[in-house]
Amino acid sequence: MSFEPYAARTHEKMSEVLMNPDAQGPAIHYYMVRGGKNKHNITVLETGTVGGEYIKTYGHYHIGKLDETYWFVAGEGVALLQRLADQSDPAVVAEFKAIQVKTGDSVYMPAGYGHLMLNTGKTWLVMEDDSPVEGPDDSASMPGHADYGAVKQMRGFAYYVVERDGKPVLIANKLYKEVQKTDFGGLPVVEA
Repeated sequence: MSFEPYAARTHEKMSEVLMNPDAQGPAIHYYMVRGGKNKHNITVLETGTVGGEYIKTYGHYHIGKLDETYWFVAGEGVALLQRLADQSDPAVVAEFKAIQVKTGDSVYMPAGYGHLMLNTGKTWLVMEDDSPVEGPDDSASMPGHADYGAVKQMRGFAYYVVERDGKPVLIANKLYKEVQKTDFGGLPVVEA
């Protein structure tokens, strides 16, 4: 099998991690072009919401000691980062962060942190990242260095980012047992 550098994340796949999995959404939530070790990767997120939740990436944790940086090329959104207290229990988060981002910003993801991005703007959210995706064990859609299982098991991250009165707010994901430390980045937390 040769490496395919392009993939699109479908609504069907994204329903696994949505706050409201039965909500209607666009056929494609986001597009990925993976460059391998010699080129950066590009991700482009659609605009809008699905059941009130902003369009987002699926989210994953890195396998091993891999860190990563995202550069925001266009648009505005929110980056969510979280670190589990114990890798064997995805329901307990040691640290959760929400970082509001716009064109020109960058966000560093230390090793051990799961991450996902959301588009809260009215245009594409376009990101460049330096994650190594290449080779026969990788695909643009499901790179070998990424663990999607814990995110799927918990139906997303510890908080969902939803639109209320035209602005992003956070709603707790009730499947999580505990979130020990939080930095909401100025976003309000509301009840579902």
